[in-house]
Amino acid sequence: MAGAFMPTDLAPGDYVARPRLGIITGSGPEAGMDMWAKLLDENRRRLGQAFRGDLDAPAVSILSDPELGLSMELQKTEQQVWNALRQDVLALDGKVTAFAIACNTLNLFAERIRALNLQTTFVSFCDVLEAFLRRTGQQRVCLLGARPVAELGDWSPYRSLRQHVAFEPAPAQALHQLIYDIKALGPKHPDLRPRFSRMLEGIESDTVLLACTELPLIADIDTDKQLVDVTQLVVEALLDHTGVIREETGT
Repeated sequence: MAGAFMPTDLAPGDYVARPRLGIITGSGPEAGMDMWAKLLDENRRRLGQAFRGDLDAPAVSILSDPELGLSMELQKTEQQVWNALRQDVLALDGKVTAFAIACNTLNLFAERIRALNLQTTFVSFCDVLEAFLRRTGQQRVCLLGARPVAELGDWSPYRSLRQHVAFEPAPAQALHQLIYDIKALGPKHPDLRPRFSRMLEGIESDTVLLACTELPLIADIDTDKQLVDVTQLVVEALLDHTGVIREETGT
């Protein structure tokens, strides 16, 4: 029958559980919502016509911790943020198959997280981005993120990537303020997208890495740049752990 794509008389046996995923969020909470939404979309895309709706959505546990918002000034708040993040990670351990932290800055703690000897797989933003850069053969990029991240120094989870690709310096201070304003004003504020567009116009690199979970929230703009949403890359890696496998592509 035209328009009838799925049964309306679902039975208990129609549900088959897949491995559960985890998202730690709070810096900021909208970034966790964005990651979850992207996870739902990617899952639906991979399943295609086999997707039946609710029963085929990924099982996800989300832990949102406002204390993680102190990560914007990590040089001053490192120990407090790590203590909070450690408790959040341990709260998910053993309850999910794999998890990610919906914050580029907090992935600075990747090695400390791995040292916890978790039962659960941690999907690191840095590992996923490094795999993307190697796979696509990027030569020169600009990485946009909160000031400690974009400066690619000791406080950046991406500092090790400098040995794989050339990085164009980012407008760190203006970018840091823009990210604060997305958090405070909300991504729908009319001032944000024009500011982001002007920032992109001043960047020479063709490929721009959105290494802040707030920036994809305002990336629906016209630009000649290739905007790479690192959150989307992480979502794809997370979903691989559920058995819903992606199609292999060059990107």
